[in-house]
Amino acid sequence: MRLYDYWRSSAAYRVRIALNLKGISYEQVPVNLRSGGQRTLDYTSKNPQGLVPTLEDGGAHLTQSLAIIEYLDETHPEPPLLPKEPLARAQVRAMAQLVACEIHPLNNLRVLQRLEHRLGLDEREISSWYRHWINEGFAALEARLKTTAGRYAFGDSVTLVDLCLVPQLYNARRYRCDLVPFPTICRVEEACQALPAFDAARPERQPDAA
Repeated sequence: MRLYDYWRSSAAYRVRIALNLKGISYEQVPVNLRSGGQRTLDYTSKNPQGLVPTLEDGGAHLTQSLAIIEYLDETHPEPPLLPKEPLARAQVRAMAQLVACEIHPLNNLRVLQRLEHRLGLDEREISSWYRHWINEGFAALEARLKTTAGRYAFGDSVTLVDLCLVPQLYNARRYRCDLVPFPTICRVEEACQALPAFDAARPERQPDAA
């Protein structure tokens, strides 16, 4: 497999964790989002959105991190990242999507660049925007985790929620978000980061880390 990746991309970070947990060997192909590598014809022929990650498996090019992770979970079922029971699966997907579909899209690089270059917001205003959406999303997730968390976000096994949560916390710290109100979230992160699969996926450990 080949993963088109950017070291600071939250979405790519999720997929790196999944590949590591599954024990799948893969080649990393850095796509520099800062210099416009995602907009080259070569890359958009693989991913017309011009986003990362893209996972190449044989002749197929898979996009969207949650879809990629579920594909990996179905083709490499151990360890499972979704519970077997339909209700539990729905609960895990809902919490994962709270991060991936509610928090992350409002704070990704494209949005922050538009706030700066098109709307004229300064660094202080952009940081305030970022922290607002982190706080709102994490408050909801913290409340949910109080009823579902064991060692990890959903019981005592790593699930899709953890793969979404850890990268979002990395970004929250970059923007100096106050995490004191979210003790359950931070406890779960600490447990995840103790695992080799999470540790190896950290942004600063990637070959293109600046």
